[in-house]
Amino acid sequence: MVKAELLEILRCPVCVRKEGLTGNLTVYQDTWLICEDCQRKYPVVDDIPVMLIDEGDKWQNTETESLPVPPPDMR
Repeated sequence: MVKAELLEILRCPVCVRKEGLTGNLTVYQDTWLICEDCQRKYPVVDDIPVMLIDEGDKWQNTETESLPVPPPDMR
């Protein structure tokens, strides 16, 4: 689970660079962070958010309800 304090400071690494976008993230089933602006989805593996742009891109067009819970093992 992502702690509330961490969620307050984390932002989508793509959107935070764009003017007018906040990159705020919401938690989905304690295993995904979803950007409110671009809908990129970042997995949370072993309670650690994987905030890599490539990971967010990979899941961007996946419907939230179709995300695998838990996320696939990235090792």
